[in-house]
Amino acid sequence: RNSGKTPGIIYGGKQESPCAIELDHNALFHALRKEAFHSSILDIELNGKAQKALLRDYQMHPFKPLVLHVDFQRVSATEKIHMRVPLHFKGAEESEAVKFGGAVVSHIANELEITCLPADLPEFLEVDLSKIAVGQSIHAKEVSLPKGVAIARKG
Repeated sequence: RNSGKTPGIIYGGKQESPCAIELDHNALFHALRKEAFHSSILDIELNGKAQKALLRDYQMHPFKPLVLHVDFQRVSATEKIHMRVPLHFKGAEESEAVKFGGAVVSHIANELEITCLPADLPEFLEVDLSKIAVGQSIHAKEVSLPKGVAIARKG
């Protein structure tokens, strides 16, 4: 850490064992500030070989702007992945409930758990609020999903 590196691990994959890695702290810190970094397939180069992976977890120092550790999971192009994807809300300003009814839009959830193949992973899901009425709720099953993406069912 004193040399500007952040320790991490990359795990998963059928034939591959977990591997300890080091990443440049400043590059990682700035990447973590971007929403897309958290919900995209990343290319990680290990020993000259590129591997596809997802960011699964990271730990921050309690009060310093310091990344303590990062976890990545390898992904296979043929196996479905389970991922939380951010929701982007649009159209609330155009909604008649907001413009004329004085309604306030409240977001209960800001992300949705989905399953899909890595190639189908969206950076975010868009929720259109332009037609929402006063007192109306939009449920997860009503969110428009891209082809190949399904809502992860719990239980």
